[in-house]
Order: sequence, then C-alpha cells, then structure tokens
Amino acid sequence: MKTKVLPYAALALFVAEMLLCLVSWIVSVLLPESGVRSAFSGEGIRWLMGHYAEFLASPLLAWLLLLSMAYGTCRGSGIGRLLAPGRAIRYRERIAVVTALCTAVVYLGVVALLSLIPHAVLLSATGRLFPSPFASALVPLVCFGTILVSVVYGVVSGAFVSVSGVYRSLVLGISKASALFLFYLLLIQLYYTLCFAFLQNTNYWVLWM
Repeated sequence: MKTKVLPYAALALFVAEMLLCLVSWIVSVLLPESGVRSAFSGEGIRWLMGHYAEFLASPLLAWLLLLSMAYGTCRGSGIGRLLAPGRAIRYRERIAVVTALCTAVVYLGVVALLSLIPHAVLLSATGRLFPSPFASALVPLVCFGTILVSVVYGVVSGAFVSVSGVYRSLVLGISKASALFLFYLLLIQLYYTLCFAFLQNTNYWVLWM
C-alpha cells in the first residue's frame, strides 16, 4: 500500500511547488503593491540557484541521516526482537543485554558530566541547558547512544561477527529511509519558496531559529 501512495504524495508536493511559484508570479504581476515576490523572476531564480545547497543542508538532513543509521543498527543487531511477545531469550542474548545496559549507563553518565554539572562544556555561556550546545546536539547524542548500545549488543550476542556486519547495518538503515530523503528535498524546497515569495524572508536558517 505504501509503495502505491508514496509516489503520488511526492508528485503532489512537486505540483504544490509549481503552483506556489505560479501563484507568486500571478500575484506579483496583478498586485505589485502586495509585496509578493515572484519565484519565476530574475531575483527568484538567482536566490534559488545561489542558496539551494545552503537551505538543503539544514540540521534536519543530518538528523535524518543519523536516525536512519540508528534504526539500521537496531534492526541489524536484533535488539528490537527482544520485545517480541513469547520469544525465549538465549543465554548469550542475556549477557548481551546486561553488557548493552552497562554501556548505556556509562554513556548517559558521560553525557550527564558534559551537560548537567556546573560549568559543563555543553552548557551555554550563561550556564543554561536550553538553549545550549547540548540542546543543539540532543538528536545526535541520542542517535550516537543508540548506535553504540546496538553495536555492543550485536557484537556480544553474535549478530555482528565482523566490522562488515556493522557497516552493512548502518547502510541498511540509510537505504530503508531513502524515501524520507526525497520527501525532505520536496518539503524543504516548498517551505523556502513560500518564505521567499510570501513571507519576505530569504534567510535559509529561519526554520531552525
């Protein structure tokens, strides 16, 4: 079902982008005093070509990459199967669970030392947790922790018998999330076209401020 719906959803986003550009052009011609800027104008084309890579390279893109890699290691290590109802846990898996939990505790302890104690390096200049480098790195920290715990579990349980196994799980996560990257490209372009034409804002970081 998803494979049938997703192509049409992507097409709908592309059509919405074209309609937005067309409407901005019509409004800018018919109502020049409205302040709406045409995405089809020389200014609009220069803005799009000059800043396209910059507004695509947003934190959300990095988060998608890291989240997909974390998903891949969770799936490849088999740690998610522990929650399956009625499934018996083998002896080696029990050892892997204990090792993974210890790894998680150590990781959380390190993060706490870097962010929660007074004058920690991940706090802001005023000592605040939000906003701060910790807040900006919250998603990467969660992803790195998930990858670390999953890899440790996979190695101890025997799901990962070599570096190649870990590598394949990371790549698998990215391939499974490939559809999200297409929708990200379409949505981010639609958003910034709206900002340029109607919101009078060409700051490509406006989404993350």
